[in-house]
Amino acid sequence: MTGGALALAAFLGFSPSASAADALPPTDGRRSPGLLGFASVAPSTADGVGVPAGYSARVLAPWGQPLRSGGPAWRADGGNTAAEQTRQVGSHHAGLHFFPGDEGSRGSRRGTLVMTHEHTDASLLYRASGATLTKEQVDKALAAHGISVLEVAETGGTWKVVDSPRNARITGATPVTFSGPLAADHPALRTGRPAVGTLANSAHGVTPWGTFLSGEENVAGYFGTNSRIWKPTRTQKRYGFSAGGHGYGWHRADARFDLAVNGNEANRFGWVVEIDPHSPGSTPVKRTALGRFRHVGATVTESAGRIVVYSGDDENGGYLYKFVSSSTWRSLRARGVSPLDHGTLYVARFEDDGTGRWLPLTHGSGPLTPEGGWADQADVVLRARQAADALGATPLDRPQQTAVRAGDGTVFCALANSPGQGHCGSGKDSRRAAVSPRAANPYGHIIRWREQEATSDGKTPGFHWDVFILAGDPACDETVRLDSGGMFASPKGLWFDVTGRLWIGTAISAYDQHRADSGHANLGNNALLVADPATGEVRRFLTGPRGAEITGVVTTPDRRTMFVNVQHPGERTPAWGEPAQDNPRAVSDWPDRDPAGRPRSATVVVRRLDGGVIGGV
Repeated sequence: MTGGALALAAFLGFSPSASAADALPPTDGRRSPGLLGFASVAPSTADGVGVPAGYSARVLAPWGQPLRSGGPAWRADGGNTAAEQTRQVGSHHAGLHFFPGDEGSRGSRRGTLVMTHEHTDASLLYRASGATLTKEQVDKALAAHGISVLEVAETGGTWKVVDSPRNARITGATPVTFSGPLAADHPALRTGRPAVGTLANSAHGVTPWGTFLSGEENVAGYFGTNSRIWKPTRTQKRYGFSAGGHGYGWHRADARFDLAVNGNEANRFGWVVEIDPHSPGSTPVKRTALGRFRHVGATVTESAGRIVVYSGDDENGGYLYKFVSSSTWRSLRARGVSPLDHGTLYVARFEDDGTGRWLPLTHGSGPLTPEGGWADQADVVLRARQAADALGATPLDRPQQTAVRAGDGTVFCALANSPGQGHCGSGKDSRRAAVSPRAANPYGHIIRWREQEATSDGKTPGFHWDVFILAGDPACDETVRLDSGGMFASPKGLWFDVTGRLWIGTAISAYDQHRADSGHANLGNNALLVADPATGEVRRFLTGPRGAEITGVVTTPDRRTMFVNVQHPGERTPAWGEPAQDNPRAVSDWPDRDPAGRPRSATVVVRRLDGGVIGGV
């Protein structure tokens, strides 16, 4: 793609009213020398991982691998117990970060890999069994969620998980605590049971003090009830809780997830959780100042020494949020308090003229007063969605991960898609707003913005934004400026490497994959792409197996090893079929190719055969 953002700005019919210093740089059609130094991979429908010529891809840390060499072995028939799963790598790999084990070159050959586990698939998690869900099965699903901490090392050109005291699991049953406006003893969190577990762990963030943040995303789906008299409160309804949930049915075997029995249990989820991967056994902390919603991740950056955390709320019409610490993170930590507990939470409002404002979700300001029905700041963060509603935040097309470009501080956010009558040619429909340029948006897009200079108190009153890439197939939407080597849909994951390449992971839904009528026939399986932010050029770098999403991505400091997460290969896809407990390989048998096995989420190690920098010349 060349000149995509500039052409799209003309299509949208606006020009940001920014000063020359604040205006976003247009894509100018010039390729940055060496930034995209590989030939684009073609779209694929194959059940495997494809990489460019001159690269290799090998599996590391699949679901069910024991944390240590003496741990419980993976059982290909799905027969591992819940207790065994707590000592194995979790399922549905998502967020991913590599903490170097040392300085210099040694730090690129050994380190700690931390990954999140977003959800489970009953047809793959269990061996063939009866229709009645058991407590043991719920416990196994809880054990497959959460976070895995693994020490990994490269020896003789091969990366492996190595035995280490740091290797650990945080699951849906691990003791947790709460900090911030909604403290652990708050009445809204009381259930008569200890607080345990983190669920629906999606993308992540990393703090300057070396901890790992995980966003809890689709938590509402785990809860339900068989009670005929239960009705959701206004807040429960706004957060998507319902009697049927998403079909997991955990409430039928574990009253913890029964909304009619333990309504407050649901309030314990939907937060950002902080863990210390260097301190095994330390208690995970849910940082409530960052608000409660479907956190896709928690991207951390700094502004004048203050911590800034960006997070999207993954729902159609969801909002984009930002948290800014009250003082510099070093001064707060020197006082013995967390920078993530003290600060201001904001929500974004995007104007059609290319400007935007950050609206503070602060009790006592605007409509967020006792007279308006808001008790205190704890109430505001607990009901952050409703507080954002009251402030008039801008609904977006399923905001996903954010990424900050080093050097100029430009922030990018992936907007996955929006439901509606998406079809080949729907891009010609009239737009709803400049930030949502298609009335039906089955393909998604990526926006970017640059903050105005922060004031002395750390506040950033506004920003200037534009649409960086409009995703989709140009054969179905003439406004798309992507060619066959770079077209994609449903961007979810974003990550910048240190050289300024923007890596884009896609998450086309199983329902839409390969469908001609929805405009996805030419896009193939989900993929990992790379964009040059200066030119808008995009190239496809990696393709995933059938039914999978491509989620987390990170490199070692020397950029010669890349780790990529492949999530839920073998998921039900109309184009290929539907797995079942007696036929788990109906869609995919990646990566094991075991006739008696099942597909497994896994981390993939990508390297250049000549030992060069990933993505470069």
